[in-house]
Amino acid sequence: MSDSKARSPRRQPAPQEALDALLAEPAGDPIRRALWLDEVDRRLRPHLPPSLAPHARLANINHGKLVFVVDAPVWQSRLRMSAPELLNVARSIGLTATDVVIKASKTPHAPPRPAPRQPVPMSARAKQALRAALDSLPTADSGDTDDSKSGH
Repeated sequence: MSDSKARSPRRQPAPQEALDALLAEPAGDPIRRALWLDEVDRRLRPHLPPSLAPHARLANINHGKLVFVVDAPVWQSRLRMSAPELLNVARSIGLTATDVVIKASKTPHAPPRPAPRQPVPMSARAKQALRAALDSLPTADSGDTDDSKSGH
């Protein structure tokens, strides 16, 4: 083995490799379960009344019971009225659902927010080229079109 290979920096794992390592047994079980519960919640949520959906969240599935958390007691009765439809939908996606349990939380739910968009770094030369390209486009009030340039 040469010195250059022995001294080479360690390769950073690709994002998929890192995710696979994170989900490896046994540490990945809680993460896998949380992702699965989130997916089931996404499938059930469209079947809730629109006024209720932002206030209810699937928290667990335990021995055939769909456990929901609502952010105020007033939503418990509204969710209870939707229980038969939720059980039917849960069964249609392959769950062995027999009951709906509803618990009230003292704190309101925050809807999941999308990840913040990070600005793409751009070199000064790229910015200059983009500005030149934008400046070369005809403006709406200039009447500058391909037909007017060619004399047609």
